[in-house]
Amino acid sequence: MRPLRAWLHRFARSSFGGFVIHVLLSRFSFALPLKRLRETDSLIAFHHPDPAYPLHILLVPRKPYSSWTDVSPEDTDFLQDLARVSQDLIQTFNLEEQGYRLIVNGGRNQEVAHLHIHLISETEATVKL
Repeated sequence: MRPLRAWLHRFARSSFGGFVIHVLLSRFSFALPLKRLRETDSLIAFHHPDPAYPLHILLVPRKPYSSWTDVSPEDTDFLQDLARVSQDLIQTFNLEEQGYRLIVNGGRNQEVAHLHIHLISETEATVKL
């Protein structure tokens, strides 16, 4: 399984892989095998498939933004959904008390050429019902 995961990671980092990711997220997100947490017209939030933290959620826009610098202040649907969904997830997973980080990687720190925001916590999350 590791060689396949490594190949997929390299593919996702390529230009063509970035294009494929853009198409999948904008047109075929319903077919992606993800554990969705929230979904709006402008973004999808799901558990990271290969988490690096006890709680690791990705918030991914449906529009093909390559990086944070591609987002315009006029992209209010996405920006409002990002705020609303991230705040809802922080509350749902009780992260205000436990601590959390929202991370946007860019430039050479961004491994996949599609904007994605990490919501992470260093401790196990407890879901509020």
